[in-house]
Parts: sequence; structure tokens; C-alpha cells
Amino acid sequence: MLKRINPALPQLIAGILLYGIVLQLTGMWFVNDKLEYTLGLWIGIALAIGMAINMAIVILDAVDAAATSGRAVRTGFWSVLRYVVVVGVFVAAWYFKLANPLIMFLGLMGLKVSAYLQPMFHKIISRRQNGGSEMSVGSDKSSVNSD
Repeated sequence: MLKRINPALPQLIAGILLYGIVLQLTGMWFVNDKLEYTLGLWIGIALAIGMAINMAIVILDAVDAAATSGRAVRTGFWSVLRYVVVVGVFVAAWYFKLANPLIMFLGLMGLKVSAYLQPMFHKIISRRQNGGSEMSVGSDKSSVNSD
């Protein structure tokens, strides 16, 4: 389903989750309150995944209906709502002392890290799907001389 929204979205989400696992495994050694760290990290990761899905849907909606009037306002509404939800979750976590807001922010930054690393993930995945060989532009495997 995610691939229908945007072909890069599953790889982006996988990158966010991988980032979260790396931070979870490395950060647990350096904090005193492990529960607050874990909750903050995974709330931030969940927000990052939610933002990625929401952005992909909003972009798809904007591209599909580019000529329709009123879509720019709707796109802007969803963009603002996305950030209002993020700020609301941060304030609620801080107010109720559920999680560390700094660690939540680090989890949220998984969206950025994954976005920057997604081309590299795509290249690795496409190499594995092609059996380890990467064809260059203009090359033709069938024209190899078999003397």
C-alpha cells in the first residue's frame, strides 16, 4: 500500500526504523532513565513515520489535482496540521513528563537522516534485486562475445 502512495516511502520508513534501532542500542548505555529515553525515542520515531506518510499523501494529492482550485489551501492545511500535531505531542510529553523532549527530537530527526540516506538504500536494494550486477547506461549483456 505504501508503495502505491510513493515508491520511495517503504525505503524511507525502513530507514527511519533502522535509525531508531541504532539510537536505541547505542543510547541505552549512556542514560540513567532508560524508560524515559525509550519512550522519547520511539514517540519521535512514530512521529517521523507519521510525518513521512502524511507528506507523501499530501504530495500525491497535490500532484493528482494540480489544476483543481482550492487544493493549495487544503495542502497548506495538512502541512500546518502536521506541525501542530508534532508540537502538541511534544508539549503533552513534556507536561506529563512521559518522555525526554530532546530524545523525542532526535527520534523525529530520523525522518531527515532517512531522507538523506534513502538514495543509498535504494542503490543497495536495487543491486541485490539485480543479482549483484549493475548495468550501466548503454550496456547490453546479450552482446557479450562468447568465443
